[in-house]
Amino acid sequence: MPSSPLAKLLGYIDRHKVGLTRFLDDVHVPLDNNQSERGYGWVPVGRRSFFGSRSKRGTEAAAIFYSLAESARRCGVGPRAWFSSALTAALDGTTVKLPHEL
Repeated sequence: MPSSPLAKLLGYIDRHKVGLTRFLDDVHVPLDNNQSERGYGWVPVGRRSFFGSRSKRGTEAAAIFYSLAESARRCGVGPRAWFSSALTAALDGTTVKLPHEL
């Protein structure tokens, strides 16, 4: 049946075949994303003292900040150092450098 779960799964696999088999063509693409998921392990720790942002816009802003902080950490830059650099650049009216540019 076209609407069965199996048919939906097969349709998904067919539509995303390139992405699902990308690791076969490029040895630098990992088989899983465990390293990425472990990188966000510190977020729930902060959640205990930060009980949500109470609005959709606040939640979106928090997600952006968490992503930028994790990106900085993965580039070997301390999140505090990057945020300080970005804030200084923004206040000076200069271009804000992304974590990988520091």
